[in-house]
Amino acid sequence: MPGIEKLPIEETLEDSPQTRSLLGVFEEDTAAMSNYCTQLYQAMQRIYDAQNELSAATHLTSRLLKEYDKQRFPLGGDDEVMSSTLQQFAKVIDELSSCHAVLSTQLADAMMFPITQFKERDLKEILTLKEVFQISSNDHDMAINRYSRLSKKRDNDKLRAEVVEDVYTSRKKQHQTMMHYFCSLNTLQYKKKTALLEPLLGYMQAQISFFKLGSENLTQQWEDFLGTIGTSVQNVRREMEDEVGQMQQTIQQMETSCDSLYAPCDPDPTHSPVCRNLTRKQGYLFIRNKTGLVSSSWERQYFFTQGGNLMQQGRGEVAGGLVTDLDNCSVMAVDSDDRRFCLQWISTINNISKRIYLSENAEELAARVNQSAIEAPIRSLNPSLSLSLSLSLSLSLSLSLSLRSSKGRVGRASSISSVGSEPSPALSVLSLDALVAPETPIQFDIISPVSEENSAQSKTAAQSGRRSNPFGESGDGTSEDKSILHQLFIVRFLGSMEVRTAESADVIPETMRQILAARAIHNIFRMTESHLLVTCDCLKLIDPQTQVTRLRFPLSSVVQCSSHQDNKRLFGFVLQSASGRGDDRAVCYIFESNNDGEKICDSVGLAKQIAFHSEMDRKSVEKRKEQDKAKEKQQEELDKQRQIEKDLEEQSRLIAASSRPANPPAADGQFLVLSNSQSEDSDAGDEGKKKGESEA
Repeated sequence: MPGIEKLPIEETLEDSPQTRSLLGVFEEDTAAMSNYCTQLYQAMQRIYDAQNELSAATHLTSRLLKEYDKQRFPLGGDDEVMSSTLQQFAKVIDELSSCHAVLSTQLADAMMFPITQFKERDLKEILTLKEVFQISSNDHDMAINRYSRLSKKRDNDKLRAEVVEDVYTSRKKQHQTMMHYFCSLNTLQYKKKTALLEPLLGYMQAQISFFKLGSENLTQQWEDFLGTIGTSVQNVRREMEDEVGQMQQTIQQMETSCDSLYAPCDPDPTHSPVCRNLTRKQGYLFIRNKTGLVSSSWERQYFFTQGGNLMQQGRGEVAGGLVTDLDNCSVMAVDSDDRRFCLQWISTINNISKRIYLSENAEELAARVNQSAIEAPIRSLNPSLSLSLSLSLSLSLSLSLSLRSSKGRVGRASSISSVGSEPSPALSVLSLDALVAPETPIQFDIISPVSEENSAQSKTAAQSGRRSNPFGESGDGTSEDKSILHQLFIVRFLGSMEVRTAESADVIPETMRQILAARAIHNIFRMTESHLLVTCDCLKLIDPQTQVTRLRFPLSSVVQCSSHQDNKRLFGFVLQSASGRGDDRAVCYIFESNNDGEKICDSVGLAKQIAFHSEMDRKSVEKRKEQDKAKEKQQEELDKQRQIEKDLEEQSRLIAASSRPANPPAADGQFLVLSNSQSEDSDAGDEGKKKGESEA
């Protein structure tokens, strides 16, 4: 290393222009070194920050790979190979994260610390000494100027002494400051070399240590593992390319074969003949929604048949909803200019209405039935894909779905346990008439089922001079307010009808099917929204606007409650109330809720359990009270018996006292005289004696 330039400290007292010129060169070198050191410090700080960010990102990657097993991918499934592979990668990356953390610590100690010390301590010390030297130099110049302007008169001796002292002090301060300043500048010539080399040396040593640590962790085993994973990735990529090629080929074939299906009508009907052997069909149809009293709009939705029911499902919905029952219905083809009324599903609906779908070989049976059928002239939007259907089901529309009735009875026997489910074993031999009476009227508005009871209550209230509540609410504070269960649900009333049995599990699904079919047939779209309050005593339907109770169902009268198997928003319950003539009347109520119907049914079941346990507790308390009353009565009888015995003993004593002889004369010849009170007591004793004998 070449020689290092130095400032001559011996010439600081003389302070010659040559020395000041040389000092300027050193100060210029120091300023350049300070600027360069600042830039180098910023570059090394970026290295250190990047290393910290890399360490944190590596650790985060390892943590995310470890949490892969906890993720729930809808299409992922249980891929054990993928999970184990990612766990091994997480282990390796976690070890690398530890190595990066060690490297960050080494960079902080070996690289950042030396250059920070040089920048913050040594360079700032030079700047401070430079400022102090300039101040002392200015003070010395001012003292010399004052000394040179002194007068030679003797009366200025005191002022002369002060100026001389000032020159002495300022020159001494300048000399000392200048020597320390020169010493720091000379030392800086050595420090600037070490300040540049030590951070670089620490950086290289930290990197070498990091690479050695990485080579120790990434052994030959990991290299083999990485080679295996690379081979698997290449295999997956080849499979993806093969699959993409097959999909492209399928797309080309579909474009060629479906070219004729893009037109709204098939120019050649013989090209795609109608299949009359189907018992299931699906496609997009149009449904009419009323937007006002007269106006209406058509909405395109997806429809499909499920068993003997026609279902609809909107886009974004998970499950479909029931539109109408196709069992024992008839359909006819007409000529219409409005293509929204056109339908190619006639053969399928006819097969479903004949219950062909219940047989084992449905298509073969449908083929035999339709051998002699005459093909109806039908106009269709699209013979294979796009189908349109008028689902308003009114008599004025082109499509007519009417139930066949025989002698006023609906002759239907199909699955009613749930829409689209298999026929119930119990209903395979049991007619639907055993559940729902034929020609039973359906109530679509909310009317209280206990009108007779309300009328009787109003008469009683009129006789007692009190005003009755027309909404069925009691005026006094009942136990409903004290109920420990209060759950509120938003529901819409669909309808209710009287049923023959309240215990069958199929009565609620059958009632749902009939009410929904009747609503579709009669174009009833309005539903009354209410708040269903479930308590331990009753079920209440409350008006959401006025908070007035529309209906009140005693919980003890609710026989069963269940929801629809497919559409969980539908639920219903059977209410059984005893009439005055001794026979029971069962009514099934059907609702639609915003929530899951099963939650409402579970809430009703919980309320019945709480009510049952409360009733058991009440009976237990009443029994305990009766036992306490019996014990009190027994104790009273025992006390009364003891009192009688005590009275008899008292009477016996009085009788014994009254039966004694007259008072004998005294020893000194004097006689004893009874007072009036004693005589009265003796008379009372005689009367008591007689009374005791009579009682005995």
